[in-house]
Amino acid sequence: MRNGVTIGQAAAFVGVTVKAVRHYHKLGLAREPERDSSGYRGYGSAELLRLVQVRTLAGAGVPLAEIGPMLDADAARFAATLTDVERRLTERIDELVARRDTLHRLTDGNRALLPDRACAVLDRMPGLGFGPDYVAAQREALILARALVPEGFDGFLAQLENGLDDPEYVDLAKRGWEAESWEPDDPRIEELAAAMAARYLANPALLGDPASLRAWTKASAQYKLINNHRQDQAPVAARLTALTETRLRAAGVRGPHTHR
Repeated sequence: MRNGVTIGQAAAFVGVTVKAVRHYHKLGLAREPERDSSGYRGYGSAELLRLVQVRTLAGAGVPLAEIGPMLDADAARFAATLTDVERRLTERIDELVARRDTLHRLTDGNRALLPDRACAVLDRMPGLGFGPDYVAAQREALILARALVPEGFDGFLAQLENGLDDPEYVDLAKRGWEAESWEPDDPRIEELAAAMAARYLANPALLGDPASLRAWTKASAQYKLINNHRQDQAPVAARLTALTETRLRAAGVRGPHTHR
């Protein structure tokens, strides 16, 4: 007469697969019963209890490698291990929640890559008359600035905010974008550069705060990359920027000053 139940019955009673039970045996988490006189392994109540304990701990998130020592430990050690597992699970939950939030933000491409303050700036631009291409270029510049010069990002953002609050600057910026339809040697480009430089000098907040200017001056290589972004698509903007900065330097203003 067979003592106990088969491995298939034991797995079904416990709520796992036969493969899982064999894996528990292989890892030493549960003792494999001896064969009886008929050559079968009979799982009794003690084996089923151990399998239930292993399944419960594994289902609670305890790594399999830690289950054996836990079950063989005293009550104090068992409780301490559970506390540590709970801490790790909480960290994992926080990480998963953050990933979920990122997925939600991906429904809005801006908010997946930029803080809310930057998104608010971009959201203002269409209402001020800026077209989608201009807004896209500013979005890309903000993403690059945040990644390449994080210490200067807030200052760069403040420059944009100050610019949008200045009606004369807004008009000049829109004219600068419209200038892309001009020939690169159009004399109006130099006239526009002179007007933009004059506006910067009239409203120093457009130049950025000293800390931001220092950050961008130290990151000259990154500044050049960001400032020349889309240069092949906006050659007039690149020339306009260069001319504007030349006039600002002539007026005694040093360091990166403008954005496109």
